[in-house]
Amino acid sequence: MGTMMLSGLAVAVAVALALPSVALENGLARTPPMGWLAWERFRCNVDCRADPHNCISERLFFEMADRLAQDGWRVLGYQYINIDDCWSAKQRDAAGRLVPDPERFPSGIRALADYVHAKGLKLGIYGDLGNLTCGGYPGTTLDYVKLDAQTFAEWGVDMLKLDGCYSSEEEQAKGYPEMARALNATGRPIVYSCSWPAYQGGLPPKVNYTILAEVCNLWRNYDDIQDSWDSVLSILDWFFANQDVLQPAAGPGHWNDPDMLIIGNFGLSYEQSRSQMALWTVMAAPLLMSTDLRTISPSAKEILQNHLMIQINQDPLGIQGRRIVKEKSLIEVFLRPLSQAASALVFFSRRTDMPFHYTTSLAKLHFPENAVYEVQDVYSGKIISGLKTGDNFSVVINPSGVVMWYLRPTALPVQPWHLAREQAHGEGLHPILL
Repeated sequence: MGTMMLSGLAVAVAVALALPSVALENGLARTPPMGWLAWERFRCNVDCRADPHNCISERLFFEMADRLAQDGWRVLGYQYINIDDCWSAKQRDAAGRLVPDPERFPSGIRALADYVHAKGLKLGIYGDLGNLTCGGYPGTTLDYVKLDAQTFAEWGVDMLKLDGCYSSEEEQAKGYPEMARALNATGRPIVYSCSWPAYQGGLPPKVNYTILAEVCNLWRNYDDIQDSWDSVLSILDWFFANQDVLQPAAGPGHWNDPDMLIIGNFGLSYEQSRSQMALWTVMAAPLLMSTDLRTISPSAKEILQNHLMIQINQDPLGIQGRRIVKEKSLIEVFLRPLSQAASALVFFSRRTDMPFHYTTSLAKLHFPENAVYEVQDVYSGKIISGLKTGDNFSVVINPSGVVMWYLRPTALPVQPWHLAREQAHGEGLHPILL
């Protein structure tokens, strides 16, 4: 295993050194991608005779495209309709090309892309570097990378998620950069989502985030999300335990992806749904919903369509936030610096007993001295004017819930603060004044 690890890294480093222009500077994903992804909610349900309403078929994607376009999602930035696994036929065609299942996608992917584009949306598709996809469909082995990239481009695909089931470490080290080159060579703008780090444990030395940011627009680092609060917490725990490694890797054009938003499904309470949205936003995470938009509840829709939340998520600086406080009282505080000297704060409760009154000050959270802020509660809309750095304040946080603030300075100290993008371990993250 150790020898394989070193050889895989050596291949990846050699690729990066030999091809300095391989960087996926395709001008895409300058802010975290937003849209809808089939997997968590609809999985690999291919039984369209028993369940035509929910199976992986063109009907499902036509209907979700209609909902994104007509129900206020597209205008807020939710623009990608993403197919996941189990869309293809079980065999390639005589020319070696991937083809969609003829019964479930009788119109073909090109027709689906045309429909999606006509709605002002974009289409994403799924592939896998192994002999098979995770669901057992034809994979994209190294000898098929260029052909599959060309096929996706000819179909009008706008995003590719490339998984790693049934592939070796060395195949991933060769295949993920090779697909980046192949996509660029098509001439079509295609956002590239890699699962590479998730298959290598997500951390150095097996994952080189400098190389990864030169190859992929976004990447899955960790386990698949499931429809449960425990799953959300496990992802949060891993991401923030490793924030010193992960946070500097993110930025415009290259994002950490903690996986889909499960708001609107079955496993989260109202408070937990608000928490996932706020914490994914502070992480500068892609906002890829995986829920049934045809039947989504008004309360879930309100969370996902929060205008200020989306503005924060899409902030052009693209700085990923960090956890800056972890209290014995099971309260945690997260900070994301934003453009125009603004900041986002999330106060998160892991408590399970009752609403908690948490008292602190911006000074304790390392905001600059002698500054004054206007604060807007992202969920309630309530505004607090004239909050000084030294003023104590209290927030009431519900069990497994959040309070989220957007802070805009109305008076700044004489000496502006600046944030170094790459910080020493443990140095922390402070508000940014530019």
